Amino acid sequence: MAFMSDTCTMREKILFVDDDQNILDAFRRNFRKDYALETATSAREAAGVIARKGPFAVVVSDMRMPGVDGVQFLARLKEISPDTVRIMLTGYADVQSSIAAVNEGSVFRFLTKPCSAQHMKRVLEDALRQYRLVTAEKQLLEQTLSGSIKVLTELLALVNPDAFGRSNRIHRLVRQIALYQGVTKTWEMENAALLSQIGCMLLPSMAIQRIIQGQTLDGEMQQVYDMHPAIAADLLSHIPRLENVREIILYQEKHYDGEGAPIGGKTGSDIPLGGRILKILVDFDQLENSGKSAEKALNILRGREGWYDPQVLDALEKVLSRKTVYELREVRVDQLESGMLLAEDVQSQKGMLLVAQGQEVTPVLITRLRTYAGISGVHEPIKVLVPPMEERDKQEQEQC
Repeated sequence: MAFMSDTCTMREKILFVDDDQNILDAFRRNFRKDYALETATSAREAAGVIARKGPFAVVVSDMRMPGVDGVQFLARLKEISPDTVRIMLTGYADVQSSIAAVNEGSVFRFLTKPCSAQHMKRVLEDALRQYRLVTAEKQLLEQTLSGSIKVLTELLALVNPDAFGRSNRIHRLVRQIALYQGVTKTWEMENAALLSQIGCMLLPSMAIQRIIQGQTLDGEMQQVYDMHPAIAADLLSHIPRLENVREIILYQEKHYDGEGAPIGGKTGSDIPLGGRILKILVDFDQLENSGKSAEKALNILRGREGWYDPQVLDALEKVLSRKTVYELREVRVDQLESGMLLAEDVQSQKGMLLVAQGQEVTPVLITRLRTYAGISGVHEPIKVLVPPMEERDKQEQEQC
């Protein structure tokens, strides 16, 4: 989303692609004062410009170029940069090519040569208005979506700190494991981890503590816990664009061999990768919180035949082998910093659990604890784990 804010503070970027250098020079003379302009003499060169300097608000491409023609180029551009407004420019009145350009490349305008500077200017302004409309709607939707996720996670933190603590601990490992699996776009998996325990809001904190420590619950309480993935998935069904996140959460208790909830359905690699990762991390977190070392917990997971994806287990082992060495400190609430990890539960002066151990300290968490401290007091000092400086720098860059 960073490029959207750029368009509000600087000239929009436009790319012209044509194998005739004279035409490109004319475009540059006519429009360089109005727009941030780039040119390319082939589809291959244009692809390099887009990779280095994109995304572009508008791309104007000639139809007939050596190698990859304009139709193929704009069709590919539609895949890699769907928000970019695409314009086709040609010196040939070819009806079939025109139809292909519109159908395959979703071309916004089809212009014929020669095209006057005045006409091109009007078309570019129309294209920029279209780009601003599309990106503004997208930004509004993404802000609404992010706001909904934030409300749900903060509500879980207030209602059931233990459940939120578990989702937070899982979230810290999901992205690393996904990257080992070759997944670079981890947004859905990371949010599935954050929202994986919202179905536990119906359970009392004591029940979640027992589950996290590997203990069973009695009767109806166990049945409610067993339903928490389905409850969460049903809750998220009312929020648009979370379909894949819902499916990941729904399959977080599914065994790799097909056993477990949901009954029937997918098995093996057909289970969403995010669900396979969550299954391993939820069980790993439970074993660690029952007193097992990371090495012992991993060995127990490997011994459960048919439960887990072997490749995800291998990825978890690699992540654990790169474990960061933290420094243990005791701090007051006003000394908490983003990136620290809570080494113990944070409680009020009256012994009420406020934040479960293992959570990463965030600006939101700091604000919440300072509010608690001002109202009813927080038990201090708080034991925290402080990552080395280079790790903190990396975390700050990822947040940006």
